[in-house]
Amino acid sequence: MKERISGAEAMMRSLEHQGVKTMFGYPGGSIMPTFDALYDHRDTLNHILVRHEQGAAHAAQGFARVSGEVGVCLVTSGPGATNTITGIADAMIDSTPIVVIAGQTPTSMLGTDAFQEVDLVGITQPISKWSYQIRRAEDVAWAVARAFYIAKSGRPGPVVLDFTKNAQVEMVDYEPVDLDFIRSYDPIPDTDRVELQHAADLINASQKPFVLVGQGVELGNAQMELKAFLEKADIPCGRTLLGLSAIPSEHPLNKGMLGMHGNLGPNVKTNECDVLIAVGMRFDDRVTGNLETYAKQAKIIHMDIDPSEINKNVKVDVAVLGDCKETLAELTKLVRKNKHTDWIESFCEYEQKEFEHVIEKEVYPKEGPLNMGEVVRAVSEATRHEAVLVTDVGQNQMMAARYFKYTKNRSIITSGGLGTMGFGVPAAIGATFGRPDRTVCVFMGDGGLQMNLQELGTIMEQKAPVKMILMNNNYLGNVRQWQAMFFGHRYSFTPMLNPDYMKIAEAYEIPCRRVMSREDLQDAIHEMLSTDGPFLLEACVIEEGNVMPMTPPGGTVNQMLLEC
Repeated sequence: MKERISGAEAMMRSLEHQGVKTMFGYPGGSIMPTFDALYDHRDTLNHILVRHEQGAAHAAQGFARVSGEVGVCLVTSGPGATNTITGIADAMIDSTPIVVIAGQTPTSMLGTDAFQEVDLVGITQPISKWSYQIRRAEDVAWAVARAFYIAKSGRPGPVVLDFTKNAQVEMVDYEPVDLDFIRSYDPIPDTDRVELQHAADLINASQKPFVLVGQGVELGNAQMELKAFLEKADIPCGRTLLGLSAIPSEHPLNKGMLGMHGNLGPNVKTNECDVLIAVGMRFDDRVTGNLETYAKQAKIIHMDIDPSEINKNVKVDVAVLGDCKETLAELTKLVRKNKHTDWIESFCEYEQKEFEHVIEKEVYPKEGPLNMGEVVRAVSEATRHEAVLVTDVGQNQMMAARYFKYTKNRSIITSGGLGTMGFGVPAAIGATFGRPDRTVCVFMGDGGLQMNLQELGTIMEQKAPVKMILMNNNYLGNVRQWQAMFFGHRYSFTPMLNPDYMKIAEAYEIPCRRVMSREDLQDAIHEMLSTDGPFLLEACVIEEGNVMPMTPPGGTVNQMLLEC
């Protein structure tokens, strides 16, 4: 027999029916009936009170990325809803499954410019997979089931539910809804067997094949299938920023990171290979550089779940659509067991060149101020390369991505496509709830930390064990580097007058330590990792350090700069 309950209560039960156990949010007037219903579900729905709705969205992203589940945030209407927009856009471009539930004015007042009314559906339609306004209590269970199915199926992404106040208080005969099909929505396209065979033929005939590994491998849980494919065909690979942990850093076929600040070898070899196989990546401009000069010598195979990505940026010779967990397995059956010893060894000269010109100076300096790279590598080594890496955006992000090492899957959480400063701390909070069994280390700069500094309050209240490494150079470092390289050292509004971060941490009851010399670095890292709960480690690093190598904006990938 159906039970008659309020729309708000139906929302809580529908979330529980979807397996939700953790959510992030901030209450307000238009969502108050739902928060009132949540009061009776505190034993089953763990709500994390953030200090700003942007923090809720980023925390939901961090939770989703590390756990593989859908992240959920619950906010009010008007500014509460619009504060989540950056997180929704970030989740869309980085394919992160989150569901944002926002309060809305009653249906009878829509369009009247009522207090805290905004057209959230209109605002979020271009930056979400689906945006829907719930106007009746009877639609709640259906809308939630549809939202979760869309968010996590196919290429994942954000979904927005705009929950009117009248729908929250109306009564409904509740019945849970399960959904695994939507007419006209095809999350996993059929794989063309002819294209799959064509791809195998190209790979079998190639002398210099190269694989580009994207986040799609992680999202599709295809890490083992990728490894089997690479090892059978003996093909070296490069990884995108978001795909870094799809294969262990020390795997012999892993040749490093692609992109503007990636490793020299994989970027140069992109323009030398004869067959380029892109798996679950979208040919972002930070990876391709100048499209007019990108991999023109190669036959290009693109394996992706999203048909809209095919030929969007790079024209390909073969398109293999489908879930890469399945398509990689099928392709592996068709490719020959091979050896490309000379081709793989040809990467070594570039690895040595990069080590001598960049890595040795950055990671193993003998004198002078601390470098970002050495701080990152020291933390990675102290965690036995098993921690989850979260980054903010900027030089800290690129240094962390370059010098952290990965032994486990789903080990990097960063804002790739949108490049959102302020992402790091809230995303790290979410990650600690998504995988409480793992150490979570977040690297950030002094600029990014201050963009969502208020989330230290969430860490304080939750005692979230976030290990925060602040690499303080008193600059907006990434912009300053560009100003140094391309704007004649005209540092226009990039120097930062910073507060005393130790006092701020103490105010939030977070253990902290400042380190200014490499002699103290190891001891400080040990203190951080051995302290239960959160910790803020401020590393005072060289002020005008640069992230190298670098492909200049619009440059060619095989013409990376090794020095500023």
